[in-house]
Amino acid sequence: MHTVTPPGGAALDEKRGDNRRATLAGTRVANDGGGAGTPAGAPAGSATSAAGTSLARVAVAGATGFTGQELLRLLSRHPAVVLTAAMSSGQGSSPARRLPALARIWNGTVVPLSPKTLARDADVVFLALPDAAAAELAPALADAGVRVIDLSGAFRLRDDAVRGRWYPETHRLPDGVAYGLTERERGAVARARLVANPGCYPTAALLALAPLADAGLLVSGADVIVDAKSGVSGAGKTPSERTHFSEVHGSMSAYGVFNHRHGAEIEQGLGRTVTFTPHLVPLDRGILSTIYVRVAPGTTEETFADVYERAYEAAAFVRLVGASLPEIKHVAHTNFCDIGWRVDPSGRAIVVSVIDNLLKGASGQAVQNLNVMLGLDERTALL
Repeated sequence: MHTVTPPGGAALDEKRGDNRRATLAGTRVANDGGGAGTPAGAPAGSATSAAGTSLARVAVAGATGFTGQELLRLLSRHPAVVLTAAMSSGQGSSPARRLPALARIWNGTVVPLSPKTLARDADVVFLALPDAAAAELAPALADAGVRVIDLSGAFRLRDDAVRGRWYPETHRLPDGVAYGLTERERGAVARARLVANPGCYPTAALLALAPLADAGLLVSGADVIVDAKSGVSGAGKTPSERTHFSEVHGSMSAYGVFNHRHGAEIEQGLGRTVTFTPHLVPLDRGILSTIYVRVAPGTTEETFADVYERAYEAAAFVRLVGASLPEIKHVAHTNFCDIGWRVDPSGRAIVVSVIDNLLKGASGQAVQNLNVMLGLDERTALL
């Protein structure tokens, strides 16, 4: 089994533990407050930990969806931030509400969406909103000096024509946009005003494929096939006939064949045509991508191991398992991406990549990007 240990090893873990203990008490008080999570009696912008260190003010818009609730769960235990607002995706007059699943984890309330409050009370805003809403709100927040981590697809595609097909609501890319595939874009993420968090399928596919492409192992012109299976939560919280229990249970179905926006995102990241077919499987969470590529005859599994180990030497959340091949249950409820591979002497290679679609494929990677933006250990609040 090939594993990756981030630089610093035990010393880094010890330092992180010291920092966490120094701030955790104050952070719990701040994140357990009333209203939308603001510390009682503290004016906006004055959040500090018990140790007197400044806490970044963060807010979540779209907090009632699957990814929004995962964000609240992670941020509520983050030692370097204070949750100042948790908002729904609509600006209507619906009453504030609590989230029973987060009781005693985060005891704030979710209030209607208020762009003015987000701009005033947050240093970093997470948008877990529909594409059209994010396309409108994210540039306005960035222009107001707020850093944004957007979990929609609105800003992921760089090419205007391609983006116009899949995300017609996005009329412009603001300055300072970074694609948030953390392991490959750390420098850009650290500087970004707006981070476009990757899609779940592209995260699993690109972490597996990009190092092979960078190393020149993929045969030019040969098919790259990504056969991906996802749990039902990947379709979001809004119910549909396709995600109805009676339709999903005991079945498996392909969808979006030659017509899925994540295919364009994978092709952008890889720089070549990809045949991508997603499937819906009767699981609540998780993605398993089986990827078929051609390499030069005689390429060995050891060659793959060397390429991946160089690529992910400093990657805390990529685990290389080689010929063992990973499974969804190994990564469920974690921010890990596990990658395994088999190579045939004829030049056929199969790579299997697994993630939790709600964490590494969404909220976990978003918090990982937050840590990079704040100059923190990437593992903060995630391990």
